[in-house]
Amino acid sequence: MRRRVVITGMGVICPLGDTLEGMFQAQLEGRSGVTYIRHFDASTFPTKIAAQVLDFDLGRYVKDPSRWKHSGPNSRFAAAAAQLALQDAGLLDDSRVDRTRFGVYLGAGEGRQEFEVFVPVLARSYQPEKFAADTRRFAELGRKELSPEKEREQEPHTVTAHLAAYFGLEGPNYACLTACAAGSQAIGEATELIRQGDADIMLSGGAHSMIHPFGVTGFNLLTALSTDNDEPTKASRPFDRRRTGFVLGEGGAVVILEELEHARRRGARIYAEVTGYGSTADAYRMTDAPPDGRGAMLCMKAAIADAGLRPEDIGYINAHGTSTQVNDRCETIAIKTLFGEQAYKTPISSTKSMMGHLIAAAGAVELISTVLAMKHGVLPPTINYEEPDPECDLDYIPNKPREKRVDHALSNSFGFGGQNVSLVVSRFKD
Repeated sequence: MRRRVVITGMGVICPLGDTLEGMFQAQLEGRSGVTYIRHFDASTFPTKIAAQVLDFDLGRYVKDPSRWKHSGPNSRFAAAAAQLALQDAGLLDDSRVDRTRFGVYLGAGEGRQEFEVFVPVLARSYQPEKFAADTRRFAELGRKELSPEKEREQEPHTVTAHLAAYFGLEGPNYACLTACAAGSQAIGEATELIRQGDADIMLSGGAHSMIHPFGVTGFNLLTALSTDNDEPTKASRPFDRRRTGFVLGEGGAVVILEELEHARRRGARIYAEVTGYGSTADAYRMTDAPPDGRGAMLCMKAAIADAGLRPEDIGYINAHGTSTQVNDRCETIAIKTLFGEQAYKTPISSTKSMMGHLIAAAGAVELISTVLAMKHGVLPPTINYEEPDPECDLDYIPNKPREKRVDHALSNSFGFGGQNVSLVVSRFKD
């Protein structure tokens, strides 16, 4: 028999707050975390809005924030969320735990971007007559002015290295960056490590911020971001006919995954059980899903089968629901293909309507929202759903939360590159 995996702790740093109950209450009230960008001057950008973690101070969460002084927001958000999750699980100072069987697996985005240094160095190296940079000059200036410590922190694996060293976690240590599916993939793969006996506890989730000039420029070039700057809180409108693109978010979210008997022996509180994990590739295009939603459908099918369930057993779906025309339509098609008529009876919502798209951290924070919905018996809404789209005709829990007991829920994460991950969490039963 494969080992059962339960969630015994959760921590979150996101645009809607830094406590589980505070974030979830904001979702039930339909509050939006989208504002005008404050992290840099975005006045000349097509997109001027984002869902930011404002006034974040790592010193409020960890005793020694100085070890992260060169780190970008990805590492800082991860450190804070990990501290909260470990505290929630009662694992900060538990000497009974074998640290060699306690690992880390995060979907970690790229780190600090020295835009304010890199761009002037590039400009001073530019040769107008050749329409190109002088690479020798660029290298000379770069060695003098770019920080080696900050350059090192750009690598996603530094996030997990920091966490392992700071919290003394000596078990398996992995990082993945599969775009918008990364946080969910990390949780799925960490679950597999525990199932097969390679670890007893895994700290898993995601951390990311792309709210910087490079990130916003890239997504603007792809025409993926909403440019509804006049009303920031209404810009993210998944499944609505007038949706124009997603809103960038940022943050970190961590869950403590633990083998069931290990959790029982130490008297841990159990939030839910991770029962299903599915992963597929669209094998189609870099930024578009196939029109028939086949990859997403197969991913959901695999996760539900892994949980030993049928589609009709799923009581709620936390959708990927980005608020782009293509994604929302394809996800809807995928759900209808797999669920059949049951698709019209299954409540679905996108919490990205309130906190934006946290990219590598999205799946982790959305799984936490799903677990809290199961715990409280209330499903968060999809806000800004005002004009139904004939091609998106399912029950998206528009604008107001809904009371419902859910025993099994599905959380979807689909990323650029055709990465698809679905997770099933279930109400814990002995």
